[in-house]
Amino acid sequence: MADSKLEILAGALIVAAALGFVAYAGKSAGVGSSGDRYDLHASFRSIQGVSLGADVKLAGVKVGALTGLKLNPDTYMADATISLDKSIQLPSDSAILISSEGLLGGNYIELQPGGMPDIIAPGGEIEDTQGAVSLISLLMKFVGTKTDPAAKAP
Repeated sequence: MADSKLEILAGALIVAAALGFVAYAGKSAGVGSSGDRYDLHASFRSIQGVSLGADVKLAGVKVGALTGLKLNPDTYMADATISLDKSIQLPSDSAILISSEGLLGGNYIELQPGGMPDIIAPGGEIEDTQGAVSLISLLMKFVGTKTDPAAKAP
């Protein structure tokens, strides 16, 4: 009888700890806190290396997440929706780009605020975008210019 009570208590503690971890992970990912956030949209030529839930950072600080991603069949561009903290008010000439955390790190979305006095309204669009840069294509361009004799000026 005492063993079964101990087992029930241990099981309840494990379930409570698991629920605590799930709640913490959800809060860290921004799940369920839509009341203090707003959406902005942007269209990218390439959003390679970034997936739903990716961090949106401003000055290296996480201020949001990528919440929507789809291909626009008319423009053949990737239409992204980001969810930002309501405390972040971006000027209308701000830029959004795909950045890398280094050679081995992942990609994230970076915001670069502009200097205009007017603010992008919730649901608005950031028009200045820069897509993902492929490291392999950059290396191929570098190697191609170093070894291509036709690239040398006479």
